[in-house]
Amino acid sequence: MVYSILIVDDSLPMRSVIKKALGAAGYGGSEILEAQNGQEALEMMRHNWIDVVLTDYNMPVMNGLDFILKAKKEELFNDIPFIVVSTEGNEDRISQFMESGAAGYVTKPFTAESIRDVMVPILGEGEDEDTIDESDDDLDF
Repeated sequence: MVYSILIVDDSLPMRSVIKKALGAAGYGGSEILEAQNGQEALEMMRHNWIDVVLTDYNMPVMNGLDFILKAKKEELFNDIPFIVVSTEGNEDRISQFMESGAAGYVTKPFTAESIRDVMVPILGEGEDEDTIDESDDDLDF
């Protein structure tokens, strides 16, 4: 399925790695937007349709935790899932992110499979979307 995905990371090489992993995970046809920090990401979200956000924690200007907390205060963004992709993998930090409203967490370094494993249940993929109801075979469109 095709989504509008926002990658928020201050490292251009890391954003490239995440984009490559998304492509390998089956999201290659998706629209990928990029921001360097939480503040820039909030502005992008106000002007673009976003289906899911992948954000780092350690960034200048506005870190990932502050970004999620601020975004969740805006009603427009309440239904957007945030997935944290970070080296900050200790249990306390992960709990902090999940309590702030993050829907998932991926620890760096990661694989395309680990990205997909987190995104699939969050985006609701695989829930009968490939199932065709054959009971209406006589309907023409």
